[in-house]
Amino acid sequence: MAVMIMAVLLAIVLGLNAILVSQIKTIRNMGYSVIAFYAAETGIERELYENHAVGTNYSDYLDLNGNGVQDTDDSSYNISVFDGASCPGTDYCIKSTGIFQGTRRAIQVAR
Repeated sequence: MAVMIMAVLLAIVLGLNAILVSQIKTIRNMGYSVIAFYAAETGIERELYENHAVGTNYSDYLDLNGNGVQDTDDSSYNISVFDGASCPGTDYCIKSTGIFQGTRRAIQVAR
């Protein structure tokens, strides 16, 4: 009888453990998503400030550690300035993709 009770308790604990581990991963990825979104927003703001020509593509990173070197903890963004049929704007469009820990978020702005 004691072995049966221990087996049931073990099954319950292992089941709860599996649920909690997956929830922790989900919450961590939501945090990564926010950082990736803000990296993409930083790319849009930089492009609006620098105002590159149509056809420009470039990448940069956000130095989150403040040491002047790109680390694995840093986020990055890719910028593309384009016009034409795929751009609903009157002048041009800017697409920025933020990347952090394998999570990508993109923003597109039309001008």
